[in-house]
Amino acid sequence: MIVRQFTCRGIITSHLCARPRNNRGSQDMARPSSDLAAFREIFSKAKHVAILTGAGVSAESGVPTFRGAGGYWRKWQAQDLATPEAFSRNPSRVWEFYHYRREVMLTKSPNPAHLAIAECQERLRKQGRKVTVITQNIDELHHRAGSKDILEIHGSLFKTRCMSCGHESANHKSPICAALEGKGAPDPNTNDAQIPVEDLPRCEQAGCHGLLRPAVVWFGETLDSDILTCVEEELDTCDLCLVVGTSSIVYPAAMFAPQVANRGVPVAEFNMENTPATMRFKFHFHGPCGTTLPPALARHKAESN
Repeated sequence: MIVRQFTCRGIITSHLCARPRNNRGSQDMARPSSDLAAFREIFSKAKHVAILTGAGVSAESGVPTFRGAGGYWRKWQAQDLATPEAFSRNPSRVWEFYHYRREVMLTKSPNPAHLAIAECQERLRKQGRKVTVITQNIDELHHRAGSKDILEIHGSLFKTRCMSCGHESANHKSPICAALEGKGAPDPNTNDAQIPVEDLPRCEQAGCHGLLRPAVVWFGETLDSDILTCVEEELDTCDLCLVVGTSSIVYPAAMFAPQVANRGVPVAEFNMENTPATMRFKFHFHGPCGTTLPPALARHKAESN
């Protein structure tokens, strides 16, 4: 699987955009269909569905992406702050950024796309069918919508990892520490709080008190090998794949669905725009995921109760 070839998070640059070897000939270059009835027929027979989700799903809940035009926190985009080097240079600034994101997420709710996935997953589970969510998102909105089988390949905003002892745990405190209360304003004219490192979030394991970092995969870091193993298994065995709200430019996730398509499995893309991978897929449904996804995943007349 392509999963084993790309294990570090990053943005695909031009020299990485070469497509994997094509196993299906000219069929890959056919324009993807937008025939919902045809998709629904395939969906009704699928036994193992993999759903890959990206930032586009959460954007419809009002979650900022910090990418593209206007996608800044103060003067920086996510890839300027979400790195080990940035945290080493200025842990206070990076924690302000993540504190802001955590606090924003506490005001957001799952949208119809999240809810449709969760409802579909539970409904098909009762029929002996499997739906697994593989998400690049770190906002836990899939959890809050009620989804169960979720592989978070980039971690979670609401988990921390100790830089000293390595302990990782869920953390939904608001604020995460007293020094960050009221900090993190995104306005470009806001000055850094310059919080002393000893006042930043600290490990609560007995005898440790090490500096905590967000338990997310930063750019340039290796993805969790156990999660990748699970992702590989899902992608190797699914008989239908949905790609929902992803840009197909952040790897290794950008390579997942094309690799599934390469072995002849139907892939359906739900997105506001075409992506570099669109022409490799059987279906493309254009528009907001919260509008296009619910009717696609609704109960089919052929389903058992």
